[in-house]
Amino acid sequence: MSVLSFGELLIDFVALEMGVTVGDASGFVKAPGGAPANVAAAVARLGFSAGFMGQVGDDPFGHHLAAVLAAESVDISGLTYSGAARTALAFVSNTADGDRSFMFYRHPSADMLMTPADVDTNLIDACDVFHHGSITFIREPAASALRMALEHAAQAGKFISYDPNLRLPLWDSADAAKAGMIAGMDYANLLKISDEELLFLTGGDDVTPLWRERMELICVTRGPKGAVVHLKDGSAIEHSGYTVEAVDTTGAGDAFVAAMLVGLLENRADYRAHLPAILDFANAVGALTCLGKGAIPSLPTLAQARAFQASPPL
Repeated sequence: MSVLSFGELLIDFVALEMGVTVGDASGFVKAPGGAPANVAAAVARLGFSAGFMGQVGDDPFGHHLAAVLAAESVDISGLTYSGAARTALAFVSNTADGDRSFMFYRHPSADMLMTPADVDTNLIDACDVFHHGSITFIREPAASALRMALEHAAQAGKFISYDPNLRLPLWDSADAAKAGMIAGMDYANLLKISDEELLFLTGGDDVTPLWRERMELICVTRGPKGAVVHLKDGSAIEHSGYTVEAVDTTGAGDAFVAAMLVGLLENRADYRAHLPAILDFANAVGALTCLGKGAIPSLPTLAQARAFQASPPL
């Protein structure tokens, strides 16, 4: 397995209109989501093998999500079902420029109740890359399940990818969010972070405070302005982005990191020399994901991404 993602799998209800609050929306489009699940689906769409490890409710939404991932050729043997809580729901509204606000139904949700006993270490042993976010760190026992998985992945020498993916309303406070997001960095070989998250964590645009012993790359995404990859020797590689008429930006960052991982796997022997091309590819995949509502339904295939790169919008 190329990439194993760990974390939340949920239903996004995306507002029909742009520029309205969740409360004012006239209706919603149901879409499968959850950042780590989006990454797994995006990797599979791009032609690499992917798996997902997490927990959903033993309810219609949970079984629907399992079927969606299976239809995307994502290995769901690491997915468990809880009878004690329901599948998480998120209601999403988009401003006129494509930014998002969220309202979560998660009190608790099934993913929060995953335990270390639910972690299948054989799947971790079988993957090349272990990817996760920060949401699972918010509550026990899921936080302990993720820490166990990370310890196992690190000891097994796996490449660990981390996207902190700030969702401030889910944390008890801004300080708790910072502490939780930073805690996951100790395991990461690749840290993918948005410019807004960088500002939240450091107060500026300097990545220096985020470096940890295991880290090889820090990738900062900047929306339509593209992205920059920082290397440990102090050098940086920047690539401009693609401008599109965004319908919904949900999942764009997840699609970006999936494309980054695919690019790194394709060029694992000498990925540094290929970073400009990898960044361009990731920018294209992220931009294409903004053209439809919902994350997983909008993910491009490899052929679509290459065609977009060859003939981008003017």
